Amino acid sequence: MNSASPRPVFALSNPVGLYDPAPNGYSHLAQVEAGARWILVAGQGGETADGALDPDFRAQVRQAMANLITALAAAGAGPRDVVKFTVLVVDHSHERLHVFGEELVAAFGADHRPACTLIPVPRLALDGMLFEIEASAAVAA
Repeated sequence: MNSASPRPVFALSNPVGLYDPAPNGYSHLAQVEAGARWILVAGQGGETADGALDPDFRAQVRQAMANLITALAAAGAGPRDVVKFTVLVVDHSHERLHVFGEELVAAFGADHRPACTLIPVPRLALDGMLFEIEASAAVAA
């Protein structure tokens, strides 16, 4: 969970007048400082490096998080540099939201809640793919 940045170049917050999204693992607002270097990571699914895809939802979420962290590291960033997620979930349910929240905390820490949009979808790019996550990160330039 080490960040590549010496200090965050962004602030995460929840403006007064909006509901508290903390129990769902995200923040409403991410503000990035001028001059930060942006890292945009394409959607990462639950497939392993050899293309294998576990049929279990939790296993796919866990692998997608690992894939995302690998991509961030390749760009000189870490999990705590993420400011925004977009999440796609096949057959979304409260149970799957809970699994996503648990795996997000396991991978990114309980106190880091980037802005997030979750979109229920009927299917994803690969047969059997149940979860995909893309991220935007910001680090010191």
